[in-house]
Amino acid sequence: MGSRKMLKFAFCEVVQFVGLCVPLFIIMQRFAVIVALVKTSAKPPGDGGTAYWLIVASSVAYVTSTALLVWVPLKYMVFIKKKFLVSRKEWRPVALVYVVLSTLPCFAFLIASSEVQRNNNMKHDMFMELPVSLVLFSLICMDVVERLRYCYLTGQGESSTVTTGHSDIPSTVLTHVQPVLPVTPITPAAPGPAVPGHPTVDPQYRRSPYDYAGPMSFLCVGDNRADVFVDSFMFWMDTVEMVRVAGHPQVFYSSWVFPIFILSYLSCLRVVVTPHSPLLSTLGVALQDFPFFVVRVGLVTFFGFVTPVLFLLKNLLVCMAFVYFNFMTKMRVFNTERMSLPF
Repeated sequence: MGSRKMLKFAFCEVVQFVGLCVPLFIIMQRFAVIVALVKTSAKPPGDGGTAYWLIVASSVAYVTSTALLVWVPLKYMVFIKKKFLVSRKEWRPVALVYVVLSTLPCFAFLIASSEVQRNNNMKHDMFMELPVSLVLFSLICMDVVERLRYCYLTGQGESSTVTTGHSDIPSTVLTHVQPVLPVTPITPAAPGPAVPGHPTVDPQYRRSPYDYAGPMSFLCVGDNRADVFVDSFMFWMDTVEMVRVAGHPQVFYSSWVFPIFILSYLSCLRVVVTPHSPLLSTLGVALQDFPFFVVRVGLVTFFGFVTPVLFLLKNLLVCMAFVYFNFMTKMRVFNTERMSLPF
């Protein structure tokens, strides 16, 4: 048992450390190539090879120093249960440090690459696919590892909706128990008119999908550990699309690359909050949906439909729904005691 735990611990740490280092190395190497080409094509031509190896050596020094001075001490403090790091359940210190040490410099070098090429009338590398996808994929892997770290990877999982421990994954463990009253059998009443204030609910909405016992019951399976991967990728879809827009030739070699990468980085800060924190919806609107909507309106105005209208409508509807259901429904004109049936 101990050897399995150590193997799982080592695997999680290796995955996170690789995700921390590899995106930095690749993006800084591509940036070094751009600087070397600028030095070589300058008049008089400079030593492009020296500039290239200087930037590569700087990236190695940066990763080494941050790993020894920040990453490893943070991990040590987290695993020896320092109270100021693990006593609060609303934030994740490892995610915060990862976003600051890896994602921030990667986006900064993407902006610098655009500026260097634009100022020197070059169109050599737009970082279209691999570097940007690698940055966000590493961020997703870090998120998945943090959520699965305290879960068993063998055996059957749980499918309830109660959160326990640090895993942020639903389980069947009860965290708050209340007295249970005796249950009296109730005979189903005949259909009749609904009583005001007590809406009727169709029985099909009370039935759990896992209660299905028909011939296709073998398809009604679910495991929260597998759902973590789905949730993590869906959590980043809007940010991925926004960063993809920056790879468009007209956008990458323009000043619009600044707000795109800056706002995309701000949206990445949402990962610092635990997945089930009540702050997540507010941060989602403040750091992603509202600023993304403004930027997408500007992009469509200046460059045409370089971004799908679907994401533009998504940002708009999420902002409107957030304001309406959290604030406007508390106003007297909307605060009624009547409840209508669902459509």
